[in-house]
Amino acid sequence: MATPAPASADALRKDLSRQQQRLRVALDARGDSRLEHLLAEVDEALARIDEGSYGICETCHDSIGQTTLAAYPLISFCIDHLSEPERQHLQSDLELAARVQSRLLPEPRLRAAGWEVAYRYEPMGPVGGDYCDLIRANGDGFFFFLGDVSGKGVAASLLAAQLHGLFRTLVALDLPLETMVERANRIFCESVLSGHFATLVCGHASASGALDFINAGHPPPLLVSEGRATPLESGGHPLGMFCDGDYRAEQVRFSPRQSLLLYTDGLSEAAAPSSEEYGSARAARVASGTHADAEALVVACLADVAAFRASAPRNDDLTVMALRRTG
Repeated sequence: MATPAPASADALRKDLSRQQQRLRVALDARGDSRLEHLLAEVDEALARIDEGSYGICETCHDSIGQTTLAAYPLISFCIDHLSEPERQHLQSDLELAARVQSRLLPEPRLRAAGWEVAYRYEPMGPVGGDYCDLIRANGDGFFFFLGDVSGKGVAASLLAAQLHGLFRTLVALDLPLETMVERANRIFCESVLSGHFATLVCGHASASGALDFINAGHPPPLLVSEGRATPLESGGHPLGMFCDGDYRAEQVRFSPRQSLLLYTDGLSEAAAPSSEEYGSARAARVASGTHADAEALVVACLADVAAFRASAPRNDDLTVMALRRTG
């Protein structure tokens, strides 16, 4: 997902001040050198905002750039001007973040309640802002989640991890799908920086073949049946955009060999060398072909977008998930 427009100085100051207060409370509860270091960085960022130098490299005095600031909001130097130990420390942090994020991903293939699910998660860098999860329900079937957090890099990966924890907790409470998403939206809205949000498609697949889903500002999933791929057009606001968001679930009943294809905009907005975008229509054409199973559908989509992109560089994280009714 593209990086959001930079927040105003007042909004950024408010967000960092809120983080500052939380860190102070945490430090009062237990002393921790890592928390002390982070609090010092937040204090310094607030001071730079007050003096008008936030986002300006302390070495070359040029703009650090919104993409870098979105990933590392407390940074005060261009990446090129970090010392060798600082670069090594940053690289170590990225490698650790990548390992943590990989551990949060669900099993690569799931078979449950007469369904099979396959997915591929491909971050553009060491870590990404796509969110992907599969959670077996306490009773019938399983829940699926596919989302895309605004921004890139470490900052986006942290928010994706927050969504992972939120929904893992809410699923355990056996809430109705609509209530679950409304609660997640409120918590997410109250905790993220201004200007950040997440699109999401999530739902519950049952042994009866019924699939309930909610679309929160995400590209429409494709219902694949008898050689046709039809977008399921419905949805509400992205998570985090409005704290009182209202979400309504839709239901589709699946027969054997029908599938649902979900993807992030790293697929639909992938660009060819000519700058032409891949587009949702092309994704639908690929999905409407003959595919032996959910894994084959995912592989076909990735192969087609890779051929379309050719030598053009990746411009976003990419995740594709397919659910297929087998029973």
